[in-house]
Amino acid sequence: MKVTILASRNERESVQIAIRPKASWGGPGIAGVVQVHCTDLCSTSGDRLVVGQSLTLRRVVPILGVPDALVPLTLPVTQINLLPGETTAIWVSIDVPTGQPPGQYEGDFFITAVKADAESSAPCLAKTEKHQIYKELRNCLEIVEPLDGKPLEEVVERVKSATTSLKRVLLSSSFTEFFPDNGPVDMMDEDAFTNLSVRLKLSVTVWDFILPATPSLPAVFGISETVIEDRFGVEHGSDDWYGALDQHFKWLLQYRISPYFCRWGDGMRVLTYTCPWPADHPKSDEYYSDPRLAAYAVPYAPVLSGSDAAKDSLRKEVEILKTKTHWKKAYFYLWDEPLNLEQYDSIRNMSSEIRTYAPDARVLTTYYCGPSDTPLAPSAFEAFVKVPKFLRPHTQIYCTSEWVLGNREDLVKDIIAELEPENGEEWWTYVCMGPSDPHPNWHLGMRGTQHRAVMWRVWKEGGTGFLYWGANCYEKATVASAEIRFRRGLPPGDGVLFYPGEVFSSHQPVASVRLERILSGLQDIEYLKLFTSRYGRDEGLALLEKTGVYLGPERYTIEHMPIDVMRGEIYRTCRS
Repeated sequence: MKVTILASRNERESVQIAIRPKASWGGPGIAGVVQVHCTDLCSTSGDRLVVGQSLTLRRVVPILGVPDALVPLTLPVTQINLLPGETTAIWVSIDVPTGQPPGQYEGDFFITAVKADAESSAPCLAKTEKHQIYKELRNCLEIVEPLDGKPLEEVVERVKSATTSLKRVLLSSSFTEFFPDNGPVDMMDEDAFTNLSVRLKLSVTVWDFILPATPSLPAVFGISETVIEDRFGVEHGSDDWYGALDQHFKWLLQYRISPYFCRWGDGMRVLTYTCPWPADHPKSDEYYSDPRLAAYAVPYAPVLSGSDAAKDSLRKEVEILKTKTHWKKAYFYLWDEPLNLEQYDSIRNMSSEIRTYAPDARVLTTYYCGPSDTPLAPSAFEAFVKVPKFLRPHTQIYCTSEWVLGNREDLVKDIIAELEPENGEEWWTYVCMGPSDPHPNWHLGMRGTQHRAVMWRVWKEGGTGFLYWGANCYEKATVASAEIRFRRGLPPGDGVLFYPGEVFSSHQPVASVRLERILSGLQDIEYLKLFTSRYGRDEGLALLEKTGVYLGPERYTIEHMPIDVMRGEIYRTCRS
């Protein structure tokens, strides 16, 4: 078997390997254990894509029964338990460095059935297994030890979390011989078993195109600071707090996302900021100058405090930042989805203050309607379209909900007609709760191409940026390893694009499959941008449609093949 992949430099391409046991050989409770071994990918000229650096493996773990969490696996050799009648998926990612020489790279995956009592596998895996069990048990102790004086609700939550960790230990392959007998199990023929191994060849074509370090489309995603504070037990402003935010910021940059942290106030006011340190701190330039950051949020301090000190802080922040070359990436996000005249006036007032310090400052406003108590036009949609005229000059980035458009792409021209791009006005879009199936969104359970199509839609409609309200907005928990629960009243997965690593015995965030598909969509935009730079936007739109990748919010491919065809055509026509 052979899998072929096309990838540019500075791009991540992924493929899934699905494993489903046809027989059982591992004793009661599991079908058996397989060992997965992967090699470096090598070119004929001797260049390599190295396992553990450019090539990573993650196990796809179900969330609410839907495969979504991508839990890292040990490399270059790992073992996986297979369950009877269930398919296990391994997510293989190839990250091609910017300086990687173009060429054809090939390597192998070996998936081998392992006997439960196979002594040959013990030497190379015993230490790994011991370390994993040690981490799990230590995690249990860390959860239950500091119980004195804790509220009963938190004690119960901690005990439940510790119980979950202990169950993971007991159900691991290390203890299969002690599993209770669940009845007769189909065993494989001994002779057939001993040599059962599947070889999968992976071939990657790396071409000379380099994805730009700075994404062409600013995609700004929110991270709730309060969720981090509650779940990880870090005090606002402490060293641990700064460390936790720093970890999340740096981790998300790999997804071509420009993160911002947020704290919600009353009436949908929101304090947003990309860098937790003030502008005169050395970390500020480190954050804002990072080429992977396409846009950054500057905090408007008085959103939660109207003191003179807060106003002085805002003025100082702006006066420092506007002297920097990265100031062009700055924006202020002050209010989420204003609904009435009072809320719109709040935006006007805050924007006026900001613009006294920096007349060229950009304010971003998300909205899906005009003020309900001050009709701007006879119909709701007409009032929505008139918002730019109503807010001008207090907003420069008009960020509208895709839900408003429904399947009427023709309405985009009405929105754009109201903007003044010559005066720096932009049109961005966002998804939040809606739109729902079959439209593109990132809800759990939607198709993979449906997730990826969010960015195809942005590109086709002509938006110049994108906002997503939250990437870590789980239900409140006070233990890092507590069970993940989605917020009530929201579609499953809405506001959650990665998971706390501690839930899976890791100290790094664990990506969702949906987050990887967002990355793929953002990379597709770079391919389309390259194509249109050579042949024009009309040809780019024609390519998107003639390959069947995306024709509209209800007409896009549900199979992966058209995506490969589109990317292959761009490779064929644009390579040097």
